[in-house]
Amino acid sequence: MAKLIFTSRYLRDAPPAQMENYIRYIGTREGVEKMDTSKHYLPATINQKQMIKQLLRDIPEAKEMLEHEDYQRKPTIGTASEFISCALERNLNLIAKCKNYVDYIAGRPRVERIGEHGLFTDEGEPVILRQVQKEVAEHKGVVWTHVISLRREDAARLGYDSAAQWMALLRSKRAMLCKHMKIDSANLRWYAAFHNESHHPHVHLMVYSAKDREGYLTKQSIEAMRSELAHDIFRQDFANIYEKQTQYRADLKMQSAEVIRNWLNEIRSGTFQSSEIETSILELSKRLQHTGGKKVYGYLKRDVKDLVDHIVDELGKDSRVSALYQEWGLWQKEITLTYKQQTEELLPLSKQPKLKSIRNMVIAEALKLGSHHILFEEEETGLEVADDWTEQEPELIEKMTEEEDTDSEHVEEEIQRISFFNGRKGTSGSNWWTDGYKQAREYLYGSDSVLQDFEKAYQKFLQEAEQGNGFAMQDLGRMLADGLGRDTDMALAQEWYGKALRAFRTEEASVKEKQKPYFQYRIGKMYAFGLGTEQNDEQAAYWFSQAAALGHKYAQYSLAGLYRCGQGVEQNDMQAFDLYRSSSDQGNPYASLELAKMYQDGLGTKQDSQQAGRRFQDAYSGFVILEEKNHDDRLQYRIGQMLHTGMGTEPDDERAAGYWKKSAKLGNINAQYALGKLWLETESGDSSLAVEWLTRAANADHSSAQYALGKLYRDGVYFEKDMGQAMKWFRSSAELGNAYAAYQMGQLLLLEEGGSKDVETAMKWLKMSAEKGNSIAQYRLGMLYLKGEEIPVQVDEAVKWLQQAADQENEWALYQLGKLYFSGKQVKTYVETAVRYLKLCAEKGNQYAQYRLAMLYLCGKDVPRDREKAVEYLTASAEQGNIYAQFLLDHLDSFQDPSLFLAATRLLHQLERVFQQDVQSSLGVSRNPIDRKRRWKLAEKKQAQGYKRDDREPVQGSY
Repeated sequence: MAKLIFTSRYLRDAPPAQMENYIRYIGTREGVEKMDTSKHYLPATINQKQMIKQLLRDIPEAKEMLEHEDYQRKPTIGTASEFISCALERNLNLIAKCKNYVDYIAGRPRVERIGEHGLFTDEGEPVILRQVQKEVAEHKGVVWTHVISLRREDAARLGYDSAAQWMALLRSKRAMLCKHMKIDSANLRWYAAFHNESHHPHVHLMVYSAKDREGYLTKQSIEAMRSELAHDIFRQDFANIYEKQTQYRADLKMQSAEVIRNWLNEIRSGTFQSSEIETSILELSKRLQHTGGKKVYGYLKRDVKDLVDHIVDELGKDSRVSALYQEWGLWQKEITLTYKQQTEELLPLSKQPKLKSIRNMVIAEALKLGSHHILFEEEETGLEVADDWTEQEPELIEKMTEEEDTDSEHVEEEIQRISFFNGRKGTSGSNWWTDGYKQAREYLYGSDSVLQDFEKAYQKFLQEAEQGNGFAMQDLGRMLADGLGRDTDMALAQEWYGKALRAFRTEEASVKEKQKPYFQYRIGKMYAFGLGTEQNDEQAAYWFSQAAALGHKYAQYSLAGLYRCGQGVEQNDMQAFDLYRSSSDQGNPYASLELAKMYQDGLGTKQDSQQAGRRFQDAYSGFVILEEKNHDDRLQYRIGQMLHTGMGTEPDDERAAGYWKKSAKLGNINAQYALGKLWLETESGDSSLAVEWLTRAANADHSSAQYALGKLYRDGVYFEKDMGQAMKWFRSSAELGNAYAAYQMGQLLLLEEGGSKDVETAMKWLKMSAEKGNSIAQYRLGMLYLKGEEIPVQVDEAVKWLQQAADQENEWALYQLGKLYFSGKQVKTYVETAVRYLKLCAEKGNQYAQYRLAMLYLCGKDVPRDREKAVEYLTASAEQGNIYAQFLLDHLDSFQDPSLFLAATRLLHQLERVFQQDVQSSLGVSRNPIDRKRRWKLAEKKQAQGYKRDDREPVQGSY
């Protein structure tokens, strides 16, 4: 017996009084006679038995009711009473015409009321009983009366033992009524009431159209409505059943590989028990080559359709496939029994409507078999690559750039070099190295005897600056720019930098020739970084050159950087190398570091790892000595980086953290970020402090710290997942130019994880990331333009972005370009180009590219057959776990044409996919983007429910 009973009747040309009585009955049914519940369990009375006999004679289909089943099992007063009343309710013509029946039901238990009566309809629509009675009585067309009934135990377990739950369900089914009863949404009228019977709670549902001649109902539509209601009511029960179906689907997948191996082994050895599949697929392939028009099942001639059906049924004869299909059918039968009295026998696989896509799958395989490009189809052998694939994001380590090498690291050494100024009065720089200035520096950096105090440092620098001290002016600019002890104020910082620049130029013009280099160097730095003036590489190069020519080691270092990058001067690695070496030989650790890199990479000189190692050590030692003198935060950050990476010293994260902590306390945002990252990645690290340091750096506009915080919030690490916070930090980082944050913004907006889906904005962020050289974003853009699922297909744009990603050796871009140029579907076929891309991809260890190259060389259709190369690529792919490559290696001597192997493999793999999609469809889960036609139908359905076409609402994906 079905768990849900759904019956449909209709009234037409009924007397108005009968219509009014029906409305009043279902809406206000009252209990005149209060029945003693203790009598419910006594045997049925003689009158009841006679009434039931009359009912079954007049209404034979009443035997199928749940209430009749209960009465037969236990013929008590209670079950008899419920069966009689329910049978009458579903046969309204008898209620109006048979006095005995009307007299009997006059005292039945009452309806669950909502106000004066129990009638309800669409949300927001008032229900006035007299008005509804009048409207129905005057209606000239058909009025359908449905009854939906459940067992009491099911109603209680599933929450359908109250009017509120039924009201919510039926209000959500407006579109269902419109569709299956062929009534326009604007004309649909429906009213319902819930009757809370003791054994079988049920709902009366009355439906009609405002247009008298509109609407009709077929048996198929009744079954469809019954099925949809059952799926909604018994959703959780179905979910458990679908879990079992999913398990059999998984078993099918596991068995598929074994079936394939047996087939191929038998086909190639000539002992295949049934050659029907091999022969039939080859025959179908030939027939399709001479068939015009659409090559899909519905458009083929009958004899070709028969051939397709034959192949599908042969596929279903495999013992393991057959067993799994039978198990799938058992669970399908259990679902059907929820809302049907009987089930049909399991159809042959070729006739199964829920798995009809198998037939077109066979046609597709036969078509591929007749082409030269069977090896490069998207779904071959289950080796497809997910469109949403992303490679591992690189670790973002801040570069140690010249911007971190401002003059504070070596002020003391430089001042000592010009100590001969001590005897000169006036505006000489020597007079800037005063006791007051020294004390201000101690407050700024802290020392063994003086605690760090930004406010005292600021006031001391201010006093010195007001007396014309150019060093103090520059330090004030830096404190304001970095927000040391006060809010960041770039305008005021630039004002003090400008005063410092003018002071330096005055000093440079007034001193003797041998005293000029230091001030020339300082002036060059101001121009290089736009401190107190517009940034100007040419002016920076001019001033550095003046000082470098006189042997100033820091000017040589800075000028070398300009030559290295080609800024303000023509790019010249050899010139840069000579300048770095000259500066390094004078003890400049910054120059030693850059010189080591050039030796390491062979830039401007021959590659020399030994020299590189020695110069790295010189750099590290020199930085440590400078830090002991100056306690500068940027110098501390640099030493921490070298300890962390083992550059010029042994790796030591504990000591690195010590230097970074000192630097972070001085406000260095790079150190704050580095310290936070280190503590997050270290088991003994303090995660709360790590997040605190990252947050400090992020609030100071450190883009990598913002990006790191965004990932923590996105993944729910160390605190609750918060996509709003994740989007906030990703956006801030992206706006500062972080390519990976821009990529995340694009991805989240495409996947609707950042709120509502916004393809246009997502594309903007992805393009920003791609234009900054992010190969992951370039690949993603290329695939979006190629697939055309979110945006219109633009092959030229796809190729452009995939090419840019491939130029950066992105292996999946190389792989996709290889497939694209080989298939000839969207671009002209270039086999040589395709093979070149696949080889580059295979060299990066991509097992799919290795496998495809092996198949090319094994088949010898598009490239010369080369068994040795095929074995080489198959071996490389198999070593990475590719079972298909391993299978081919194990059976190389049996294969003459791998095409049949691929066709058979795909058939079983796609058969597994069909089972999976059927389960997902039943669960209401969508794994793939829907096409435009489907989206339009959904919009129409929403309109039928009273929504605007473009309204969005949450999607139920799992239960």
